[in-house]
Amino acid sequence: MSLLLTHAYYLSDDPKEQKIMKPYPPLGLLYVSGYLLSKNIPNEVFDSTFSSPQEQLDFIQSKKPKVVAIYTNLMTKIEVVKLIKILKTEMHQFPKIILGGPDVTYNIENYLEAGADFLIIGEGEETTFELYNAIINDSDFSTINGIAFLENGVVVKTPERTKFRELDQLPLPNREAIPMEKYLKTWKENHGESSMTISTQRGCPYTCKWCSTAVYGQSYRRRPAQLVAQEMKMLKEKYNPDALWFVDDVFTISHKWLTAFHEEVVKQNAQIRFECITRAERLNEEILKLLKEAGCFRIWIGAESGSQKIIDAMDRRVDVNHVKKMIQDTNALGIETGTFIMVGYPGENDSDISQTIHYLKEANPTHYTITVAYPIKGTSLYNEVENAITIQPDWQTSTDRQIDFKRTYSRKYYDFAVSKVVSEVEFHKERLKHNSDKVRMLKLKVKSFLASSLMLISK
Repeated sequence: MSLLLTHAYYLSDDPKEQKIMKPYPPLGLLYVSGYLLSKNIPNEVFDSTFSSPQEQLDFIQSKKPKVVAIYTNLMTKIEVVKLIKILKTEMHQFPKIILGGPDVTYNIENYLEAGADFLIIGEGEETTFELYNAIINDSDFSTINGIAFLENGVVVKTPERTKFRELDQLPLPNREAIPMEKYLKTWKENHGESSMTISTQRGCPYTCKWCSTAVYGQSYRRRPAQLVAQEMKMLKEKYNPDALWFVDDVFTISHKWLTAFHEEVVKQNAQIRFECITRAERLNEEILKLLKEAGCFRIWIGAESGSQKIIDAMDRRVDVNHVKKMIQDTNALGIETGTFIMVGYPGENDSDISQTIHYLKEANPTHYTITVAYPIKGTSLYNEVENAITIQPDWQTSTDRQIDFKRTYSRKYYDFAVSKVVSEVEFHKERLKHNSDKVRMLKLKVKSFLASSLMLISK
């Protein structure tokens, strides 16, 4: 075998995911694999999710590929770097190592110094195809757009590759290359239903300062609704998942496309329950009804904060009251809601935290996630706080999540703020129930009081 595609996420090493148990396959790698097959380039995918690093190494050793292409992101980087070093020192025949993914764009020197032979910057399908052929045929790499490599110790970065304009040119992801049944079984055993991922678009035209656009850029490109419905029908007939997760950044960005999507899904009998992410200003009563008729059971509506001041600082360009109304309207229609909350953004103070708690209580989303803000290299947020960074760990043994910067209050304050927000919101939810759990309510109030006290101390 000449070409192996892999990644370095191991479920067995992720205690948080072991509690959640909602793993999804590496869709980006499967798109690259499918594209290569369409160009008559045989390849294999080693999906590391349900395997160990040793099993992965044993597989690579047994196949002896000439080229190993690895997907990397900020969460898997540490394991990717370990894998590179082992492949470069312990393999009898050292393969050429290609890296791609969102983390390489702004860490070119770091990844090349870690041992990668080539980096793919941006979308990976065409670049992987051209680069693989150049490696096998010992051709000139400098003519390939969208890559970086070392030449005599100097970083060479070729011109940016033009992105796919028409996504209907992309073959479907090669889902047959991985043990899809393991994902479906894991979901079924832990949640009583299975779920799969599907993508309809690339790029995002919005400018949220904390969000990375390293791979697809600030663009909006969409697959034809007819082809998306065809893929849904194929998944329905072949894998029979209970639900789909649309991985698009803003699913309802185009109302024209969504109308066509609704028509095609109904016409092709392709309905599967699905959830998606969108922005509040791209929702209205008509769109919500279309989504429900097409099979949508849950919509994640981003806000990131209950404070308009912080939302504006993020360049979110949305009214927090409109976000609240859209969550409420979605709930009223019988569709579950979710929202994302970020604390610790530059400039956030006590008042902003209180406003976030109030917002979550009034909006009352079915689900919400909360995290402490961290700067991803290459984002506007990173550029803004770069001179205020207080903790910059060793790159090879840390992730961007561990970077810290001077905030209004200490990092510990915001860690306790997470606890306060969750305790207060869960107390409110419990109180709204017909038969509320008085013991749980008491525990939540105690947690909230402790968190408030520790926030005060840790300022």
